[in-house]
Amino acid sequence: MSDFRDSRESHRETSASCPAVFIAAPASGQGKTTVTAALARMLRRRNKVVRVFKTGPDYLDPRVLSQASGRSVDPLDLWMAGETYCRRRLFEAAQEADLILVEGAMGLFDGEPSSADLAALFGLPMVIVMDVKGMAQTAAALVSGLVGFRDDIRIAGLIANACGSARHRELIEAALPESVPLLAAMPRDASLALPERHLGLVQAEEIRDDLEARFEAGAEALAGEGLAEALLGMAPVTFTAAPAEAAAPPRWLAGRTIGVARDAAFSFLYQANLDLLERMGASLRFFSPLEDPALPACDALWLPGGYPELHGARLAANADLHDDIRRAFAADLPILAECGGLLYALDTLTDQQGEIHAMLGLLPGAGAMRGRRGCQGMQTAELPEGPVRGHAHHRSQASGTPEPIGFGRRQRHPASGEAIYRARRLTATYLHLFFPDNPVAVARLFGADAVEADSIKECQA
Repeated sequence: MSDFRDSRESHRETSASCPAVFIAAPASGQGKTTVTAALARMLRRRNKVVRVFKTGPDYLDPRVLSQASGRSVDPLDLWMAGETYCRRRLFEAAQEADLILVEGAMGLFDGEPSSADLAALFGLPMVIVMDVKGMAQTAAALVSGLVGFRDDIRIAGLIANACGSARHRELIEAALPESVPLLAAMPRDASLALPERHLGLVQAEEIRDDLEARFEAGAEALAGEGLAEALLGMAPVTFTAAPAEAAAPPRWLAGRTIGVARDAAFSFLYQANLDLLERMGASLRFFSPLEDPALPACDALWLPGGYPELHGARLAANADLHDDIRRAFAADLPILAECGGLLYALDTLTDQQGEIHAMLGLLPGAGAMRGRRGCQGMQTAELPEGPVRGHAHHRSQASGTPEPIGFGRRQRHPASGEAIYRARRLTATYLHLFFPDNPVAVARLFGADAVEADSIKECQA
C-alpha cells in the first residue's frame, strides 16, 4: 500500500529534467484552475508539450485541464497515492514535457500532507495565484507572509487574478517583496472563469465548446505578459524514479471482463484506476446507464461516482438495463458501487427538486440530496479483501440501509468514516477508491480467483 514516507528502495535510479511549476493559492476559490488552464492553453498554442497534474483527489478539474492541455491529467496525492506513485508520474512526464504544471488544492499550507509538502518534496518552485479583487498592497502583504511561513519552499512569483486595471496592477507590483515578481495579471472578466455547480466545476464533457472559448480568452489575456518565456526559462527540475517502480503487477484479472458505467451520470473515474485494471489483465467494457438498454457481456461491474441526481428520471426510465443489472447481481457477479454508484444501487433517489426516482434496488435504502451540507475527506476503506485508500466527497445521504460490514478509517480523526455495505457480491460505499494503493485488494474485489497476500510489494503501480 502507498504511504507518505520517503522511498527506501536501494535500486539504481534514472532521471529526467524539465522546467516545472507548482500553481498554488492562499485559499480555495482564488482561480487556480482557471489560471492553470489558461497557462496550459497558452503554451499549447505555441506547440509546447505541457503535462499538467492536479493535487489531491479530484475528478472534475483534471478533465478540464486535460481539455486545455491536450494531454491526460493525473492526480498527485502523497497520502492517497503515495510518494512512489507521484515520483513515477512526474518522472514519466518530464521525459516528454517542455513544462510541467502542478495545480495545488485549497490553500498551499492546508491539509496533511499539504500542497507545500508535495512542492517541497520534489523541489517545485511555487507560483501563487491570488484573487486580488478588493485589495492592492494587502495582496503583497499576504504574499510576504506566505514566503516567510516555511523555509523549505520557494515562491517564484505571483499571478494576480481578477485584477481591475493597470493602476491596480501597479499598486500590487510596487508593494511586492523583491524576491517575488508579479508574473502576470488576469483581468477581472466573468467570461474567463470556469462554470461551477455543487461538488465543483461543471463536467468538461457537458460544456466543451464553452470551455474552449474560455481557454482561448484566458490564453489571450496572458499572451502578452512574457509569462511563457518566464516559465519555460526556469531552471529545470530533475525527477528520479527507480526502474523497479515501473514493474507491471501480476495479471490476476486476465480473462475477466469488467463492465464500467461511464456517461454524464457516472464519470468520476481516475485514469490510474482504469490503467491498473488493464495492467492486471482485465478487459474493460464501457456502457451508459443513461442510454444503453443492456449490459455488455462481463464478469464484474463497476458503478463509479458522478451525478446521478441530475439524471434521475432518465436513469429510472431505463428499465431494461435495470433488469440486466439485477440479473447480474442475482448471479453473484462482483459489483463495486461508489458514491453515485451507491445511490444508483439503492431503491430510490430523491433529486434536488424533491422528485423521487426508482433506482436498481440492489441494496435497501433511499438516497436524497441535502443542500449544501456534505461530507468530504480522506479515508481508508477497510474491506474484507484488504484496505484501500480513497476519499469521500458528496452532498447526499443514504437512509434505511442495512447494517454496514465496516466503515472507512479517517486519515486522522478517530470517528468512524463512511459506511461500507455488502449484499451478495455487491460492495457499496460513498468512498471513491484509489486502486493503485492496493492492487491485491482491488483484484480480489473484482473476482480474481487467486491472489497471494504477500504479493503486494511486487505490484506497486
